[in-house]
Amino acid sequence: MSRLATLCALALTLVLAACASTPRPATPPAAVVVLVSIDGFRPDYLDRGVTPVLSGLAAQGARGTMRPSFPTKTFPNHYTLVTGLRPDHHGIVENTFEDPAIPGVTFKMSNRAAVGEARWWDQATPIWVSAERAGIITAPMFWPGSEAPIRGVRPSLWRPFDQAMPPSARVDQVLAWLDRPPAERPRFVTLYFDDVDTAGHDFGPESAEVNAAAARVDAALGRFTAGLQARGVAANLVIVADHGMAPIAPDRLLYIEDIIPKDAARSLSGGAFMTLYPVKGREAEVEKLLLGRRPHLECWRNADIPTRFRYGMNPRVAPIFCLPETGWSLRNKDYKPRKPERGNHGFDNSSPEMRAVFVASGPAFRGGVTLPTFDNVDVYPLLARLIGVQPESNDGDLDELRAALR
Repeated sequence: MSRLATLCALALTLVLAACASTPRPATPPAAVVVLVSIDGFRPDYLDRGVTPVLSGLAAQGARGTMRPSFPTKTFPNHYTLVTGLRPDHHGIVENTFEDPAIPGVTFKMSNRAAVGEARWWDQATPIWVSAERAGIITAPMFWPGSEAPIRGVRPSLWRPFDQAMPPSARVDQVLAWLDRPPAERPRFVTLYFDDVDTAGHDFGPESAEVNAAAARVDAALGRFTAGLQARGVAANLVIVADHGMAPIAPDRLLYIEDIIPKDAARSLSGGAFMTLYPVKGREAEVEKLLLGRRPHLECWRNADIPTRFRYGMNPRVAPIFCLPETGWSLRNKDYKPRKPERGNHGFDNSSPEMRAVFVASGPAFRGGVTLPTFDNVDVYPLLARLIGVQPESNDGDLDELRAALR
């Protein structure tokens, strides 16, 4: 071997030895995906000067206005956000409903047994189920559906809903989950805050109480982002609301008994809409008196609900659905609220008052982006992209949010 060849071989040996002895830079852990819901938070609340943390996240990342799915209620829209399906497709068609296949039981938010039963939720696959099946640890905190073993799968970490738990304690619970050893740490977590929605119902969306509630939640978000920073946790935050809030008043109240006899039908829901079940044998009577348009109100058979609502085909939708004009209420005369109501939701999802906030911030997102109004079904494919799981068949379109992504 020539001297030159010998020197080259020696140099190559030294280089290889150096590569073998020098540790490679560690691959940075994947960013945690955090889905935050601020129930009842309208996009315009962001501009009231009471949410410096959330407004700062919006400036650093992307913000937009979401059109909720119909009906604009809490459980249907929360399940839409994590399945990408409209309520007619995922089966949580309202906060309170019945299923002909589950006779004798009414699903409602206060029915804790039903909330924890998979049979009510199994018409869809939420994102945490897809993630768990892919070996990704999830920790949805207080998200509707997270208390049930949907499709036979539970999230690794979860808590039963406790409305009395203050925002700061909810934040601390999620941070505690993120303090787990790397092999046990969740990569998808959720947070849920209901303060703004409660204040909107009790005092109206333009009230000082709503502003104070928004400020409380903003402080909790500040506590959370500071906790992430202190732990060195990279996170992609997707902050949403399920719906907005419209002002209501006693002088904009309709009574169903002024239209049909009290004993002709029973109702499960009232207020921003009413679901009705005619008494057997009196269907034709109720339909003749009720169906059609009248001042401040329109009623349909479930199969005839206008197609723009994309609602009414699921067998869980009540036989007759009545929708008041936004800001009006339809009630039974014997309805006795626990306290006066000044705001409500559930109205036409095209109403500006029903729009919901969207803010996204983190390493996956561009800064200074304002998105056109989009449907909330589009959040699901975004989550799937961020988490790195194959999305289930859904009604959303990632292209609607692609401008926000780096």
